[in-house]
Amino acid sequence: MTTLIFVVIGLAAGVLAGMFGIGGGIVIVPALILISRLSPQIATGTSLAALLLPVGALGAWAYYKEGMVRIGPALWIGLGLFFGAYVGARIAQQMSAIALQRAFSIFLMLVAVRMWFGKS
Repeated sequence: MTTLIFVVIGLAAGVLAGMFGIGGGIVIVPALILISRLSPQIATGTSLAALLLPVGALGAWAYYKEGMVRIGPALWIGLGLFFGAYVGARIAQQMSAIALQRAFSIFLMLVAVRMWFGKS
């Protein structure tokens, strides 16, 4: 049953990644915490490991084929992600599970409010 849960989490994250460019932080990490009962640190590490290849390969390729990828910005963002993920992981490992979970919750609320009231 656990394997099926992980596959369903991955499918949901994959669909949302393809639609909105999200997945790891907004879908996989909360699902691993709430459904699989992993600690926030383990959920984050597992999510990052799962996202290494599939999202970057097939999702980006589908958009690239339609001319909807800007390679330059993607490479610069990738460089920032490469180093930033390491720094963020080091910070997260120093936090308690509850502090990290609460910080993440606040972040999601701020993003939601900004998206709701922001102009497009």
